[in-house]
Amino acid sequence: MNNIMACREQMLSNDYMEITLDYIAPVGLVTAPGSCYEVIDEQFVVLLVDRNLVSTISISELTYTAVPKLYGLMQVEASPGEAVFDPLSLIRSGILQVQRAPLSLTGRGVVLGFVDTGIRYDLDVFRRPDGTSRILAIWDQTIQDGEPPEGFSYGTLYTNEQINEALQSDDPLSIVPSTDTDGHGTAMASVAAGSTVNFGLSFIGAAPDADIVMVKCREAKPYLRDYYFIPEGVPAYSGTDIGMAVKYLENFTEIGSRPVVISIGMGSNMGDHAGNSILSRYLNRVAEKRNRTVIICGGNEGNAGHHFSSLITMSARLVVETVEMRVDAGEVGFLVELWGAPPNVLSVAIRSPGGEVIPAIDYRSKTTRNFSFIYERTRVTVDHLLVEERTGEQVVVFRFEDPTPGVWTFNIVVEGDSDYSEINMWLPITDFLVGDTRFLRSTPYTTLTEPSLARFTITPSTYDDTNDSFFIESGRGFSRAAETKPDFAAPGVNVSTALGDRTGASISAAITAGAAAQFMQWAVVQNNVPLANTNQVKSYFIRGARRDVEVVYPNRSWGYGQLDIERTFRIIAGTIGG
Repeated sequence: MNNIMACREQMLSNDYMEITLDYIAPVGLVTAPGSCYEVIDEQFVVLLVDRNLVSTISISELTYTAVPKLYGLMQVEASPGEAVFDPLSLIRSGILQVQRAPLSLTGRGVVLGFVDTGIRYDLDVFRRPDGTSRILAIWDQTIQDGEPPEGFSYGTLYTNEQINEALQSDDPLSIVPSTDTDGHGTAMASVAAGSTVNFGLSFIGAAPDADIVMVKCREAKPYLRDYYFIPEGVPAYSGTDIGMAVKYLENFTEIGSRPVVISIGMGSNMGDHAGNSILSRYLNRVAEKRNRTVIICGGNEGNAGHHFSSLITMSARLVVETVEMRVDAGEVGFLVELWGAPPNVLSVAIRSPGGEVIPAIDYRSKTTRNFSFIYERTRVTVDHLLVEERTGEQVVVFRFEDPTPGVWTFNIVVEGDSDYSEINMWLPITDFLVGDTRFLRSTPYTTLTEPSLARFTITPSTYDDTNDSFFIESGRGFSRAAETKPDFAAPGVNVSTALGDRTGASISAAITAGAAAQFMQWAVVQNNVPLANTNQVKSYFIRGARRDVEVVYPNRSWGYGQLDIERTFRIIAGTIGG
């Protein structure tokens, strides 16, 4: 029997490791005495284990999916200051047009849920005309002195009644102490669902009458930050907390009357980039349900140089592929993942900038191996699986500690008798690195961050609506499973928010989420498509997207075009063709 207080302590304690499972195992087989577990759904379980019982974080010992991924915020620029509203991004997306009569779609009756850094609930943009809050609830995972939501073991839930009481107080934070010190979540929520206020000019979000639910995600435990070498002061979030946040948000759905749109502005470079992580598969299951729409940003990794890809012609049974990686000065450490598709097998030798060589580590290595150098401080840990349990691919995780600046070389030996062999390597997202560490021969494609490659979710890329140019930092497709991602592009460069202009993939996701709330008002609340789900919303948006006659679609950068919800409704009405 799960004890709530014990599980709260274990969820918060750095002494307990989070292990993610994609099945509910018999408790006696997987838990040590006193350990707890959190069931997100039947295929996403978080097991908490005393770290003293686990020798190290190792995919060869724990399996690849067992180790939680860490996700960063997908915003590349912030221009805080006085907010001067420019409606261009909403106009280019067709959002302002459908807010007006005869459609009058403002998100009324829809819940917009965010998994993010919290929300500044006292801002006018989140209030109704009578001054009361449109925020139904805030689950702050970082505050532990109140009651969590029912069915959850940690954090504190603040209700609409408590928020309204706080707004009447001279000291709101004494009643509801949750806030957003980063501003990322507040910016996203204001773009998607901001109400009209006066900033010299009027401000409005995409769905100004939608209700809002915010989950302020707690940051990852120190042991996970240490494992992934997250720089000090950089926000990083565990997939386990994101999964529990989504579970909480989807509980606000009332089938046939009250739909929920869930927006996630976080991403990671770790994973197979084919939507097979536990979190991606969970988001798929949520997205398939009636009256839910799941929007995930595509990240800002398109120009980072963090992806290497090669389709190798097997001219012989043994071919060597050389991959060079330039490590910037100041890097404390980082992980690199190598994925190799079957049936061929890989061995890897590593050469340091000083010329020292780690001999080829072959596919028969089933344990974590540690390597050090004579003339350099660098330590490299190599963890290896010949057959990853979900994809069947070979995966190698390299963990570099105190890496020597300069060019590191991977000599990847590919053996087999198939005609071609595909290999892919990823460095961490830009925020998780200190300097400009990159592959010398990189590709901008297949750079959408996880979990945006979940098949049934909606993933926008980012463009600049002032000149219709693609945002060079935006993640690009397709997925490694040959799925069309991104689905379309949305504005995300210098977009007006309640906190000033913001740029990045999270902003394009917020605009898309607001448009989805408008559509779900028409579909579900107004009973036109009462059982709509994410895939239907995506298909409607794809049909209405603007397309350039000189571009071939689907496109790795633009997906099926540019988001235009007004055009979607014109096609539904039959006033224009597809």
